[in-house]
This record gives sequence, C-alpha cells and structure tokens, in this order.
Amino acid sequence: MTLTHAEILAKPYVRGETDLFEYLTALMSTKILIFDGGMGTMIQKHKFSEEEYRGDRFKDWPHLVKGNNDLLSITQRDVIKDIHKEYMTIGGAQLIGTNTFSGTTIAQADYHMEDLVHEINFESAALAREACDELTALDPLMPRFVAGSIGPTNRTLSISPNVEDPGFRNVTFDELVQAYYEQIEALMDGGSDILLVETIFDTLNAKAAVFAVNKYQADKNKKIPLFISGTIVDMSGRTLSGQTTEAFYVSLRHSKPFCIGLNCALGANQMKPFLRRLANVAECFVSVYANAGLPNAMGGYDDDPLLMAKYCGEFCEEGLLNMIGGCCGTTPLHIKAIADEAHKSPPRPQYVPKEPFMWLSGLEDMVVTKERFAFLNVGERCNISGSIRFKKLIIKGDYGTAMEIARAQVEEGAMVVDVNVDDGMLDGVAAMERFLKIAVTEPDVSKVPFMIDSSKFHVVEAGLKCVQGKCIVNSISLKVGEDEFVRHAKIVKSHGAAVVVMAFDEYGQAATEAEKVRICKRSYDILVGPRVGFPPEDIVFDPNILTIATGMEEHNNYGVDFINACKVIKEQNPYCKISGGVSNLSFGFRGVNVIREAIHSVFLYHAVQAGMDMGIVNAGMLQIYDDIPKDLLQIVEDVVLNRNPEASEALLERSLLEREKADAAKKGGTGVVVAQQEWRTKPVGERLTHALVKGISDYIDNDVEEMRLLCDRPLHVIEGPLMDGMNVVGDLFGAGKMFLPQVIKSARVMKKAVAYLLPFMEEEKLAQQAKDRADGIVSEDMDEDSMYAGKVLLATVKGDVHDIGKNIVGVVLGCNNYKIIDAGVMVPCEEILRLAKEHNVDIIGLSGLITPSLDEMVFVAKEMAKAGMTMPLMVGGATTSKMHAAVKIAPQYSTIDHPVIHVLDASRSVVVVGNLLKPEEKADFAEEILEEYEEMRDDYYASIDDIKMIPYEKICAKSFKINWATNPPFGKTNQLGNRVIDDVPLDDIVPFIDWNPFFQTWELRGRYPNRGYPKIFDDENVGAEAKKLFDDAQTMLHEIIANKSMQVRGVCGIYRAARKDQDVVLYDPEHRDRELASFCMLRQQAEKETDEPYMSLCDFIAPVETGLEDHLGMFAVGCFGVEEL
Repeated sequence: MTLTHAEILAKPYVRGETDLFEYLTALMSTKILIFDGGMGTMIQKHKFSEEEYRGDRFKDWPHLVKGNNDLLSITQRDVIKDIHKEYMTIGGAQLIGTNTFSGTTIAQADYHMEDLVHEINFESAALAREACDELTALDPLMPRFVAGSIGPTNRTLSISPNVEDPGFRNVTFDELVQAYYEQIEALMDGGSDILLVETIFDTLNAKAAVFAVNKYQADKNKKIPLFISGTIVDMSGRTLSGQTTEAFYVSLRHSKPFCIGLNCALGANQMKPFLRRLANVAECFVSVYANAGLPNAMGGYDDDPLLMAKYCGEFCEEGLLNMIGGCCGTTPLHIKAIADEAHKSPPRPQYVPKEPFMWLSGLEDMVVTKERFAFLNVGERCNISGSIRFKKLIIKGDYGTAMEIARAQVEEGAMVVDVNVDDGMLDGVAAMERFLKIAVTEPDVSKVPFMIDSSKFHVVEAGLKCVQGKCIVNSISLKVGEDEFVRHAKIVKSHGAAVVVMAFDEYGQAATEAEKVRICKRSYDILVGPRVGFPPEDIVFDPNILTIATGMEEHNNYGVDFINACKVIKEQNPYCKISGGVSNLSFGFRGVNVIREAIHSVFLYHAVQAGMDMGIVNAGMLQIYDDIPKDLLQIVEDVVLNRNPEASEALLERSLLEREKADAAKKGGTGVVVAQQEWRTKPVGERLTHALVKGISDYIDNDVEEMRLLCDRPLHVIEGPLMDGMNVVGDLFGAGKMFLPQVIKSARVMKKAVAYLLPFMEEEKLAQQAKDRADGIVSEDMDEDSMYAGKVLLATVKGDVHDIGKNIVGVVLGCNNYKIIDAGVMVPCEEILRLAKEHNVDIIGLSGLITPSLDEMVFVAKEMAKAGMTMPLMVGGATTSKMHAAVKIAPQYSTIDHPVIHVLDASRSVVVVGNLLKPEEKADFAEEILEEYEEMRDDYYASIDDIKMIPYEKICAKSFKINWATNPPFGKTNQLGNRVIDDVPLDDIVPFIDWNPFFQTWELRGRYPNRGYPKIFDDENVGAEAKKLFDDAQTMLHEIIANKSMQVRGVCGIYRAARKDQDVVLYDPEHRDRELASFCMLRQQAEKETDEPYMSLCDFIAPVETGLEDHLGMFAVGCFGVEEL
C-alpha cells in the first residue's frame, strides 16, 4: 500500500530501515528543507593558528597546513562537531554538510596530504553523523541528515591555466573521477546519507563527479540521493566556464539528481533571476544557499540575518524552492532567520514535462523539437572526410586556423558542430582531445552543442571527456554485436550524451526500407530496454542515406527507401529523431555543385516532411527549392523519388552540360556567367529582392543607392523592396523550401543594405531637427531627450539571439525622430526593466524569432505588472502573433493606460508608437486594441473544446493565500446594515449614462479613431445610423422623464463577514455572533498552464479562525415601470 507523505513523516525515521528516497521525497514535498550555513565562516570566527591547525599529530608536518579547513575534522573535532550542532539547534537545519569541501587528493595536494584523504572524509562524515544522531535521538520525528560535501577542486577541465595554450589542461577527466571516487567512498563509509556535488564553476568537473558517483553506486549496488549545486559567478548569469543556468542544468540532467540548485558567488538578492530560471526547467527538487550578500571591501559580507531572510523569503513565496540554506558569510543566526521565513511558504511542486524531448547544450541550451527546428543543420566542415582544408590543418597541427572553420560554420547557421578526425595518419584520441579542448574555450564555437563523430569508439569516449555540454555521439551500431553495442550505449549514457545509431547490424548496412526499419526497431528495443535504459528522446537514427543515380538500377530507390523508412521508424520508435549524411546522396556528381545542390534540396524537402529531424550538411551546398530551374527540378525529383527509369540518364546528361559550362567559365568563357548575371538586367527593385532571397551581397550597395535615388526618403527603400525580399524569405522558410543557413545569409544582406542607408537617414534626421529649430519648434537650450518625439526601449528577449527585425524597427522609429535604446539580444527580464527605469522610456518593444521567446514575453509582462510599470508594451517578431499577444500576454499587463500591442512589421511600428504617444489619440487607440483583444480571447476560449477541469478539492488546496497577520482587513465602520435609496430623480442620472453599451447592443461599432460616443457619429460606415438611433433614444428618454413612467431605486449594505472553508458568512449588525446568510463561492476550476492560484471571492475575506473583523459590501439597483413601456 502506498503511504501518503503525511503518513511517511508521521513515523520515526530509522536509518538503514526507512526508505531514504521515499522519506526525503515526502519531506521536501511537504515543507522547505533547511540546510546549514557557511562552515568556513564559522571556522574563521575561531581564528585558528598554524599550531592549532596542526594539533599534536601534525606538529612536525614539513609543510604549512593553515587554511586546510578539512584537516580540522581530525585536529579540532569538538569545534567542528559543535558548529554542526549550532546549525541544527540554533538555525533549525535538518540537513548538514560535511567539512570536506577540499576533500580530494587533488585539493589536498596543496598541503601534501593526499594520503590522508580517506581519513579526512571518513572522520568528517562521522562527526556530522554523530551530531545528527544525537539530536535525532531527542526528537525522532525530526531526523537530521548528513550531506557528504564534494567540492569543485582547484583544477578545471574546461579552462586552460596557460593563457598562451588554450588546449592545455593540468588535470584529466579520469584523474578527477578517481579523486572523486576516493572521496565518495570515504564519505559513505563515514555515514553520509546523501552526496552533494557543490559550488560547480566548471560543469565538466561536475560531470566527472557524477560519473564517479554512478560508478560507486554500480560497484556497491546501492542508490544514493544526489544533490547538485552550481555557481553563477556574476550577473551575466553564467558559470565560470561560460554556461547559462539552463545549459548547466541540461548538461547534468542525465544524472537524475534528487535536487539541483545554486550556491555561492552571489548574495540572495542577486541570485533570484537565475534561481527562477533553474526552477522553471528543473524536473527534480530545487535548492539554493546564497552568500550573505556580496563581499565588501574588507572581504566580509554585509547582509545581516534579517535582510538575507527577507530576500530568501521572496524565493519561498514565489514557490521556487524545496531546500534553502546559506553559504559564505552565513551563521546559525542567518539560518534561523531564513528558516522562519521558509516555513511560511509551501515548497515548490515538482515540474513534470508533458512528454520527453531532446535537450542539448553547449554554453547555451537547445531544445530540439519540430516546433523549434524544422531541420537541425549539423555543420560538416570540421570533419576530415568532409573538408580537405580541415584535414590538412589537423594533420599540420594548425588547430587555431581549424577553429576558424568551426567558427564560420556556426556563423553561417550550423546548430551543431560535427567533429571527426579519423585518419590513418593521425592519433585520433590526441587530435580529438586537442581540438575539443581548444574549441570549448571559444565561445563563438562552443555556444552550440558538439557532435563527436568517429568510427573508433575509443576516440568517441576520449571526446566525451572533453565537453561540458550535452553533445551527440556519432555513432554506434549493432555491427559490433549486441554485447559491444550495449557496452558502447552504456558509456554514452554515463556521459549524458545523445547518440546516433546507424542502421547497421552484424549482417551489414541497411539499404532497403524494410532493412532500415527492422534494424532501427531492434536497436531501439535494446536501448530503451532494461539492459541500457537509454532515454528514447536522445536516440537519433541514421537509416543510411546512400548514393543514387549511380547507373546501377538497384540504387535508384535508395532515396525513396530512406524517405519512406523515416515515417515508419518515427511511428514504431516513439520520441526518436532521424538524421543522415546528406552529401552521400549526390556522391556520384562530385565536382558539379549545381547538380549536387539541387539533389540535396529536393531530398531534404521531402525527407523533412517525412520526419527527418537533422542532418550533416554543408550549408553552402543547399539551393532554395523554388529556385531550382523547372527543367532541372523535374529531373532531380524523378531521380530522388525514382519516378522515371530514364531519370538517372537524363540527370547524367544534364550534369555533363553543367560541367561544360563550369569548365568554360574557368577558361574565360561566358556560359555560366551569362546565366548568373541575367538577374542583373532586371529592375532595381527586383534585383534587391533577388539579392536578399539568394543571399548575394556583391552588388547590394550599388543597388540600394540606385533605389534610394528613386525614392522620396531612404526609409522607403527599407519599407519597399528590402522588406518585400525579406517577406519572400519568410514565406519560403515557413514552407520548408529554405533552410536556416540560407535565411541567415539573407539577413546578412539585409543588414548590409540597412547599414548603407543609415548615414542618409541620420543626415535626414539632422536636417529635420535643424529645420525645426529654425522654425522655432525646438529651442536651442532644450536637452537631448526633448528633441525626440519619445523614447523606445527595444530588446530581443532572453534565449533569443535574433535581432534583424528589432534592428529594422529601431532604424524606422529612429528615422521618425524617436530615441531608441537598443538593449541587444538575449536580454534577461531584469535587465529590460532596469533599462526602462534608467532611461525613463515611453514604450518597451520586445522581439523574438523562436517559440520559447513567447513564454519569455509573457514572463516580462508579468514582471512589468509586478514592478508597477506604466508604459505600453509592444511585441513583435516572426514567432509572435496577435492571437498570442491577446490570449497570453495582454492579460498579464494590458490596461487602457499601458496596453499590450502586437506589431506586425517595422512600418506599422511608426503608426502604433505615434498613436500611443499622442495624448489626444492614446485612449481611443488603446480602447480599440483592448476590445479587439478581448474579443479574440473570447473567440479563442470558445473554440477550445477540451478545457480540463480540475477537481474541486484540488483547486481548493491551490487557492490564493493572503498573510492576514501582515495584511489585516481595513478598519471598522459604523455604517452596518442596509440603506435604501428610493425614487432617484432621473434628471440627476442622465449625465452619467454611458452610451457605449447602448451602441454595442445594437451592434454599431466605430473604427479607430472614431471609437465610442460621441466620435462614433463621425465613422464613415456606422456614423449616420448611430446618430439616428441616438436621436430616437433621446426622444424616448425625454418622454420617460416628463411622464415619470420609470422609477430608479437602489439598496446597499455593509455587513460583518468571515470566511468559513469555501463560504462567506454574513453576521447580524446587532448581534455579532448571529449568522444571517452563507454564500457558497465559486472558484476558478479550468486547468492553468502555470502555477498561478485558483481564485475565489472568498479568498479575500478573513477566515473566522483568525479572529479578525472583516466586512462585505453589496448593492442592487432596479428600474421600475419598464415592463409597462
């Protein structure tokens, strides 16, 4: 029988008998667990001398030991034990960390005490165990637990200690694993309950620690709760080795931590945004133990217990935490104050994704789904077999220049970088390690995940030990037999990587559809089964893209076999991905790029629709599907889809013709040149569009200048042909006929075009300002801001690096005399709010191109509301929509004073900003938007048939909570009971009539700027009818008043009230305890996407058990005589 959390916690915890995982789950699901504070801080208060560090045992040690705090567990046992007990008795901690932050052979080498590592860790754990057991014996229902502390060591696997050699490391992955294993074994032998890998500056170090933990668990056949805590080093939100908070989590997600969190480096006040990011994604419990503020000039920490507790209380109130403690600068008094705050709030509920998805990481995280990436482009040029230049550089040992190839691939749109150094003349392990160790120090390269590619598994394994992010292994297969296949898969899994599985078994490579499907299914079943337990979402099948049109009939169906197999493989193997080496397909046409490009584009167009998710491809060898000449497209489609037995011969003939053209061009002929330059004869507008779609920048300056001379203003060049071209790019990309690398090339051309126009726009702006001054519109002594029509903050939200749209909006608004504050890309919410306040902006504009940006925009809107901001919010970008803005963003922030508005394009932004900043226009314009968005929301919710209703008892547990002790009801009143208002003069009421509902009832609605009464009379469509209806109403109203044919009456009342469970009870004004009535209040019951409370009116009335006096006011009005009219 499964016990409830309360039933589990009601029984005394017995170490060795009670299920530790079950107990901790119940504990951290019921309340926020209290961890201890800074061990080093407390040790420093004792100001131990060198002699006291040594004690009697080490008085003759030949090396200095002062500062080796871990040694104090042997030489100052009573002090360390007392510190543990103070954190539990004074601070209220239920979990304490061992004094072993530097307890590895690597860290102890500084004191020449490597041989003492087992003893130091064992004794430290034993001391903590003794302290916990003594206090648990006093209160068996409040058991105390020991966390074996595993620090980061003083070496890093991702950062070179030699500034002149980025590929140098002073420790290896295997050395760290061995050091961590020794520490882990001693900590567990000494009595630790859990293992805490903490203060992670370099995620690869943590991966080594996790690897050691898993090895220990396998060796000892036991499971240990694993807690992990990373360190964000500054307000950039990154670890010392450069990872974002989310990337850090993704990189260690494979370890299935029981709890993950952040500690050290920052104070609680600075840590909140990063903790929130972690809490938003973590699928386990979440912890934090911050410093007591930032270090001051004297190296101390300034946050006293109450101030730190205030900041920590905000974490808890927001529902971010399951465990909290303190780090540097904190004491038992800090922990007590923090515990007092933490106990006021419930713990964070565990987050469970709706379904599994692939999640990779470099320095940044990457969610791989069809919604985010129609096709994931894996760069192929850091592959010896894919690039002759790369091969020469690696053989030569010129890794610096080889890194330029990697960097260029990422700049051109590679989302993953494939690395393959297989060559008979190379030491594969050394070359792979050297390349990756340098690559991980290059942020422009390592921001994306790596694909470690080798046919030699020992080379793959070496590569896995060099990369801190979650990468992809390419590849493993059944050709080595099931046992070896399983061994390889287990190693890949232990490093947390995804894996490419080739459709290859003991009998050879799969060529037909049936073989591809069979081998992939067999591989999948082995991988996800009990022998390996590999996450299905991290399996990528490569069903073999084989060469077509070779002249051999049996090869003609290879393309079709792959495409058809994609569909079946996806159906049979849930959550898997499909990849392939695209260039293999056209191998028979080497040297004729125009043919190869067409084959690749046609194949990808069909394969992606069939389910192919990613592929190793040269972005420069892709052609836009719609731009393939129609006659060539027909031939290539016939070949790829095997629709015509003569197609291969026809393609061969075409390739010979294309080769002749290319040869003629090399010899000075004009055949190819004429074909390439034909577009140059078209009108300049078409040439600009062509250049953008094709990504050709060679002539852009000349063409832009020619168009500028034809237009009245430089702005019209952007809003005309340039935007037309980008719209074509967007349409092709949306239809799957262009791929992201091509879109990026187009964006670069757009940037160059806009950059050319900028000086002319600036000149135009200055000329206008000079004219305004001459006309007396702007005085010479006005400050800079007063010369502008308004200030607009533009930002691409966190998680999104795209800025083309934002930049165009900035240029367009700037040319219309608005001051632009450009916050850049990947801008966190807190930075957006800070800049908005600092510059006192009039409007905030958020941009985003990818789907996650939508959620971030919703979050920014919420935070703007929390911060009490009052400026309008514009949202735009390729992924945004008016519907999303209306349904998801507007409810978080939008009002008549500061609406949320979706802006379709740059030109529209000028109109929107202008209307929002004109006092005489703003109200009507905002009202138009608010009403339109409200109608859209109504339509949206009306169209949803599958709204999930949460059971009433569950939503009651998630009600809106008010702290009545700090927010008591308003004061008392002497006006209890009812007051009747009888026969109000109608003349007094007429001036207060709102005529807008009247017109809405008759379905008459003016359009902006003729919204509402009385402007509706000016509307060209409904104005005349509205005026006629209004006049008729006035006539009737005057008759009613003159004849007194209607009477208006009202009643209002105020009563003492209290909440009882989910009801509101009213009391007799004369008799305090006599109940008059009880109202059963409804509560929101439709399932919410976030953790927002389910609200009811009763939440806002003080519960009867508080003893507080609260009140409820009511009123009712009525018109009498209406039925006779």
